[in-house]
Amino acid sequence: MDYFKSAISDEIRYVSEQKQAGHGIVGFYCEFTPRDLILAAGATPICLCGTSQNTITHAETVLPSNLCPLIKSSYGYALTGGCPLLNDSDLLVAETTCDGKKKMYEVLSRDKNMHVLELTQKSDKERAFRHWLAEVEELKQKLEQTFQTDITEAKLRTAIKAMNEERRLILAIQELGQHKPAIVSGYEIAQTRYRVAGFSKHLEQMKHFLAMANQRLEQGHQVAPANAPRVLLTGCPTGHGTEKLIEIIEECGGVVVVQEACSGIKGVYEEVSEQGDPLEAIARKHFNIPCSCMTPNEGRKELLRKLAKDYQADAVIDLVWQACHTYNVESVLINEFVRKELGLAYLKVETDYSSSDREQLKVRVQTLLELAQ
Repeated sequence: MDYFKSAISDEIRYVSEQKQAGHGIVGFYCEFTPRDLILAAGATPICLCGTSQNTITHAETVLPSNLCPLIKSSYGYALTGGCPLLNDSDLLVAETTCDGKKKMYEVLSRDKNMHVLELTQKSDKERAFRHWLAEVEELKQKLEQTFQTDITEAKLRTAIKAMNEERRLILAIQELGQHKPAIVSGYEIAQTRYRVAGFSKHLEQMKHFLAMANQRLEQGHQVAPANAPRVLLTGCPTGHGTEKLIEIIEECGGVVVVQEACSGIKGVYEEVSEQGDPLEAIARKHFNIPCSCMTPNEGRKELLRKLAKDYQADAVIDLVWQACHTYNVESVLINEFVRKELGLAYLKVETDYSSSDREQLKVRVQTLLELAQ
């Protein structure tokens, strides 16, 4: 775990080396941005979602204070220049998942080279996918122009294979939560998430993590009692520095067995098909991500149903970052689905990156876990 706690230093060093070697650097803000396509352009993909409370006050000098903390934190890094990964980026790729991010990107584009993917929101409509495919094709052209390269079919297939291997590795770590009693904690699993795709050192460390977990299994080690309430965490993504709710759940005696969010299993649950047209396969995989920006978002319910069964969940906690309107409103439907169809205890938690409500959240979480037992 020591490596994962300080992995940002290795990632910054790696990206700097890539840039010095003449490789392109592409920052992005959402799982809808295809890392496969960036890799095929010979560039390094970096997730730049802000997960620090420290940059929010800087962002609030420009952006409204009643805005999602993820948006403010992300913009705060750009405003302060405090993120070397962002500073090294030659191109930023963004997406129209919510109005707050969409308008923040307009502000950010005053100083940064940006490309915005227009995400259609009717996930059950084929014409919506065709529009999305056109957006992915336009991103391909933007990458080719920016880095003076041709993204060939062969490059796409190579990149897809590499990213599928990464997805399988991440998924294998997520699936460790299926063990009962738990052999790894939700906090430990959350620490393994990375920012830079294609970084071999991090991938090797993830393999070591899997080996460590298997050793624990063989030795009968467990991180929580067999009867500890098993929590399925859904809703908004978390990241390094924003694991507050995961920490609280496990401090209260529960164990987070899986995160449904895009910072957990959502982005890796499906691979890119290695058959057929590679660009269309990339577009299809990312279009299928069941984000709350989609309407209707039946895919989220289907995923929750399967995860609740596979991970033997006792309760579902729905994390909503303040001012994230799509997840906030969708929680009405998720509450009903979890209670009536899954028959599980449910708790919605609306919070921000600060620790000011930590004790209050502990009381609410403890109450839920007692009901779930």
